[in-house]
Amino acid sequence: MQRHGPGTTAAPRMRVTGLLLLVAHLSIVSWLTLRPRTVPWVPAANLEPLATIRAELALLPSWEAVQHLGGSVLLLAPLGVLLPLSAGRLNVSPLVSFTRTTFAGAMIALAIELLQSGIPGRVPDIDSVLLGTLGVALVHLTVVPGTRCRLRRREERLRGMTPRIPRVELAPQADVLSGSRTYL
Repeated sequence: MQRHGPGTTAAPRMRVTGLLLLVAHLSIVSWLTLRPRTVPWVPAANLEPLATIRAELALLPSWEAVQHLGGSVLLLAPLGVLLPLSAGRLNVSPLVSFTRTTFAGAMIALAIELLQSGIPGRVPDIDSVLLGTLGVALVHLTVVPGTRCRLRRREERLRGMTPRIPRVELAPQADVLSGSRTYL
């Protein structure tokens, strides 16, 4: 039985679908980013924020710059939808959801970069963490609030419920009509 109120969860199959898609996406990302590469030369690790982004923007008319920056943004972007979907909550504060999802995306990006430091041919880059987190945040902001709103409306329509403000509820008719209550 599902609860009503601030902690209302989505259908269990939606959560299971979200978890399966999340595991599949993280498996693909780990395969793409954590397999060894054979290269003759590897640049030094970049630990200075925005250094790689500035260097790529200097070469921006080239297709390689757009591909590198866009690829870094798009690599983890689906997490902006998959993390809230796997949680399955419909009635949650948009700010809390955004903060939680962005933080989780940043930690996953940071974990990937830390794991890359021990893999031959891979170089950790702090700008990849920033771009991956940006992708998660942008996708979350553009997709999740509107989708949650539509799902809440659909759920209320299916249940035939009167929309209510959380924690206010509707007063019973006896309390409204009786004048016997006194308030100090």
